[in-house]
Amino acid sequence: MHKIDVNCDVGEGIGNEGELFPFISSCNIACGGHAGNAVTMGETVQWAKAYGVKVGAHPSYPDRENFGRISMDISENLLIKTIREQIESLTTILKAEKLDLHHIKLHGALYNDAARDTDIALMVLKALEIYRPKVSMYVPYASALAREAKNQKFSIMYEAFGDRGYRKDLSLIPRNLPNAVIEDPLGVLQQVVSIVKNEELKFSNGNSIHILADTICIHGDNPLALQIVSYLSQELPNHNIQLKK
Repeated sequence: MHKIDVNCDVGEGIGNEGELFPFISSCNIACGGHAGNAVTMGETVQWAKAYGVKVGAHPSYPDRENFGRISMDISENLLIKTIREQIESLTTILKAEKLDLHHIKLHGALYNDAARDTDIALMVLKALEIYRPKVSMYVPYASALAREAKNQKFSIMYEAFGDRGYRKDLSLIPRNLPNAVIEDPLGVLQQVVSIVKNEELKFSNGNSIHILADTICIHGDNPLALQIVSYLSQELPNHNIQLKK
């Protein structure tokens, strides 16, 4: 039996956490950079606590206007400062609830930039050094962030996306292009099964590329997020895959 963690980005103003949490095993809570505030973080932590879902921080560029999905040219000091402040705002709430921070996962453009740009990856790791190695990092396989995190002895978990289209270099198809988001639950299931069981990401032309994943992300703001995670919960055991709680 294969085991896989399934995570969702939450606390982003969608308000669907109560429906999603029964079907996931970890979550990434927006902590003020692209979305979220003390109220939404507190509410989302309560949902995670109720369902035994592991809690992660989801820091981003400080850009609420663009939901953190556009790259920003900011100084190293400012980037480090905002990442630390965002995570600390969540850990303060977790401490009050006697919960631990399980992981950190970057959001949006910062996630993508750190995946391909070694300089940005190193800035991020400098911001996160106080969490090494106790707190895991969710990182994309074969990325600059994964490589540098391993070099610095961070605890890492490889992440793949069940509901996003990929390019041949394992980068995500930009959201403004066709096939960037997979909304069909069956299509998501097929991609997840291929990644988890075969360590392969398949493309529509029949080609495939090697990929590893310890956790699979389904975006909480995907219009069909609930249908997708509930469908995966139902169908993954039929493919000899178990949710890792």
